[in-house]
Amino acid sequence: MSSKKNIRIPCTLCAGKEDSLFSDLQREDLEILSRHKTCIRYKKGQTLFYEGTRPMGLFCINSGKVKVYKMSSDGKEQIIKLSKPGDFLGYRALISEEFYNSSATVIEEGAMCYIPKSDFLEILQKNPTFFRKMAKRVAHELGVMEQNLVTIAQKSVRERLAATLLMLKETYGMEGDESDVIDIALSREDLANIIGTATETVIRLLSNFKTQNLISLQGKKIRVLDPQGLIREADFYGR
Repeated sequence: MSSKKNIRIPCTLCAGKEDSLFSDLQREDLEILSRHKTCIRYKKGQTLFYEGTRPMGLFCINSGKVKVYKMSSDGKEQIIKLSKPGDFLGYRALISEEFYNSSATVIEEGAMCYIPKSDFLEILQKNPTFFRKMAKRVAHELGVMEQNLVTIAQKSVRERLAATLLMLKETYGMEGDESDVIDIALSREDLANIIGTATETVIRLLSNFKTQNLISLQGKKIRVLDPQGLIREADFYGR
């Protein structure tokens, strides 16, 4: 039996709208999207799309978190992005009319809205401001991917892990007293797939960071105790 469940989430009332590319759309455009989209609740481990398939629409995350990754020739994942509420998925392939160049799988249960290709392109074509925002987002993500490639090539595994923990803290840090807790339950394997190393290496390095009082471990979640120490470990200041 499928664990997917259809739900109803109007774009005008979406909690993630203000953090998304839809934030400046007129109410009438949001209502058009609401009428034609499908909203589904996905459980952890379910896949939204696979690398090499053709996109027929756009995914927008209402709640939950999703990993975007590529598979190597030996079947190992390389995670290239962690997406959160308000993020779009699959728009680059949709706009360029290409196949997906990566896969997307849910890592924290949540609601995903699926917008048909024709409705998304209609809004894109009639709204120059929205078109410019999309173009800037595509350019930004290409720049991030380029920087990630440079980081992988130039930094050690230890430096990459420290830099990744800082990035995750900045992106997924909880508000309030628990602001240093990275609010995303990544498996050690997923963390290894982000930085491009073996799971055993990540486990060993996390233990080292814990011994140095740089972090503490709370189940799968990680609390950053010494951000400046991680910055030094990440070698952001250069040798």
